[in-house]
Amino acid sequence: MKSKNNLIEQLKTLPHFNKNTIHQLGVRLGLRDSTIDVYISRFLKYKEIYKLKNGLYVSTDFFDKNKNDISYSFYLANILRTPSYVSSWAALQYYNLTTEAIHSITSVTQKVTKEYQTRAGNFAYQSINKEFFSDFSLVKGKFDFFIASPSKALFDLLYFRTNQFRGLSIQNIKAIVEELRIDIDEMDKEEQSKFYLMIKKTNE
Repeated sequence: MKSKNNLIEQLKTLPHFNKNTIHQLGVRLGLRDSTIDVYISRFLKYKEIYKLKNGLYVSTDFFDKNKNDISYSFYLANILRTPSYVSSWAALQYYNLTTEAIHSITSVTQKVTKEYQTRAGNFAYQSINKEFFSDFSLVKGKFDFFIASPSKALFDLLYFRTNQFRGLSIQNIKAIVEELRIDIDEMDKEEQSKFYLMIKKTNE
C-alpha cells in the first residue's frame, strides 16, 4: 500500500503523464508491471487520476489545483493532439475580442478532425491544409502553449464556419463578424490588415 501511495504522490507533481511514465516510476519503486497495471485501474476507479485519452492521464489533484488557469487548459489542448494550436473562439476570448461563453477549446491541426470530451474539459480539433497551418506562436509561462495570432484566430473561425469563404465578399465577412459579436475594432490595425490579406489569398 505504501508503494501505491508513493506512486500517486509522484504522479501528482506532473501536468500530464502516459502509461510509460507510470511504469517507469513504478519500476523505480520496485513494482512489477502487473502490479502497476492494477494500481492504474484503481487510480481510475477511485478518481485519483483522469483519463484524457487512451494512455494519457492527469492526476485529479494536479488538475484541481490548476483547472482555473487558462494556460493549463491550452497546454492540455496542445498535448492531446500534436501538432496543434489553440484558435477560434478560445483564442479570441484570450485576446478579449469576444465575451461569448466558451464551452469547448477549439484548436487547429493538420490531422483529422476530432473531439475529446474529458473530465478536464472538452477539446475540439479542426483539420486545415498545410498552407494554412501558420500564424501561431508559443506563449511561455507556468504552462507553455501554442496559440493563433488574433487575425488567424478570427480567420480560422470564419474559414470553417463559411466553408472556406466561398462566394463571400469582404462586406459579407464584415457582416458575419458583427453578427457574431466579435469586437474586431479592438484588434490591432496590423492584425486587421493581416486578417483581410489572408482572406484575399484564399480567393486567389
